[in-house]
Amino acid sequence: MNSDRAAAYGRVVKAVDDLAGTKLHREEQDKIRAAADALVFCEDLNSDPAAEEALAQVYELADHLVESDRLSSDGAQRLLQDVESCGPFTRRAA
Repeated sequence: MNSDRAAAYGRVVKAVDDLAGTKLHREEQDKIRAAADALVFCEDLNSDPAAEEALAQVYELADHLVESDRLSSDGAQRLLQDVESCGPFTRRAA
């Protein structure tokens, strides 16, 4: 883990807390937190099937939240970016 990943983890926790009760149900909050937990301690996503599955579940959840109008597309994108940033991903220059 490094400081960027720790900061991303903090953003995820804050986002989940901010959305709790109004936009996210308890099991949805737990799913996002579990993915952030798994990713922040993951060294290589390809060799960590639990982290990979947790991330896939958050992608599916984000799609569901947008489709049900509980989260905007931009909000879902920000949340996914923060969850992904908890992990060992290499960012490419845009």
